[in-house]
Amino acid sequence: MAKYIGIIVTSFTLLIFIIGCEPSEKPQPAEAPKITLPEAEPAKTEPPKVEAVEVEPPKAEPPKIEPPKVEPPVIKPAEIEPPKVEPPKAELPKIESHPMIESPKVGPPKAEPVKTKPPKIEQPKVEPAKTEPPKVEPPKIEPPPAASFTDKCADILKEFVNDKGMVDYNRLKRKRQELKALLNELKGLDPNEYNSWSREDKIAFWINAYNMQMLKIIVDNYPIQSDRIHRVFWPPDSIQHIKGIWDTYKLVVMEEEFTLAEIDRRLFRSQFSEPRVFLAISRASLSGPPLRNEPYYGGKLYEQLDDQVKRFLSGPLAFKIDRAEKIVYLSPILEPDMYGKEFINTYGTDKKFKDQEPAIRAVLNFLTNYLSREDIYFLEVENYSVKYISYDWRLDEQH
Repeated sequence: MAKYIGIIVTSFTLLIFIIGCEPSEKPQPAEAPKITLPEAEPAKTEPPKVEAVEVEPPKAEPPKIEPPKVEPPVIKPAEIEPPKVEPPKAELPKIESHPMIESPKVGPPKAEPVKTKPPKIEQPKVEPAKTEPPKVEPPKIEPPPAASFTDKCADILKEFVNDKGMVDYNRLKRKRQELKALLNELKGLDPNEYNSWSREDKIAFWINAYNMQMLKIIVDNYPIQSDRIHRVFWPPDSIQHIKGIWDTYKLVVMEEEFTLAEIDRRLFRSQFSEPRVFLAISRASLSGPPLRNEPYYGGKLYEQLDDQVKRFLSGPLAFKIDRAEKIVYLSPILEPDMYGKEFINTYGTDKKFKDQEPAIRAVLNFLTNYLSREDIYFLEVENYSVKYISYDWRLDEQH
């Protein structure tokens, strides 16, 4: 802007100089009208530094030709476009601290804690309670699982057999139909299920089946009927009066018929080879092994069999020693012709009782597992003879 102003001033000065050189007789030219320049507002920004240009006035020689009359030109103010001034990059002014004004303490910007929104936990949609009471269906009560054959045996034995092995046949006769229904269940036993059982479970099953069948045979013939001829040989309440007790009455198991004699021969003697079983099955007589008031279970079979042997040998009709006469009395159940030979495979020995036959040696060796030390010493050291006690076939009835 100042540059333009300088040019205008120079031009104006040159014009006055030319006019001043005209002859005096010439009329004075009219004064040039004053040109009022528009006031330019100073820019707020500092003006750029403009170096002054030294302009030498031209050496004007007076022309030889008279100057023509020159009317003063009408000079219109030049339309001056303001130069395009790019605003300088403004820098933040440095603020000098005033002695009376404390400069604000500018510290690092305080970091505002990031506001984290807790995760939205979707609550289970709880349906509003209906104003009407909900219809409550009665709970479906499933019937308890059917009692197993062993459990049903337990109910009968516990109710009708006392601790000494005596049976209340009079009351049991009233439950004859229930006993019959229990044994009929064995007809539908699945052979695949039976074959999946352990050896101990199978042995326990057949002992229980044998004993339940014996109870049913006695109940079906109770009270025992006898004639005069047979009473000469056996007491009136002897089970010998029941014809075919061992080989006539049939028990159907898994669609196959068994008599007591067949269960004895096919299973106890041949398949299982467990001689203690012969002291666990009922013979419904006073000389037979006492009937337990609980069934046999596979899980505790051997414990039950050992206890049963001790109970059997503790009776006077199963075992006793006459030390004065040097005689050992045994139950006829242990005779070689009855069950004595069944002990050879498990308890046979050649080291003791050498003056006895193999079956008797096996039985005596078996007994040493359940007798007192005095009795064991007598059997292993003393010289004695073995005799068998007469069998009492009277019914093991509870009076």
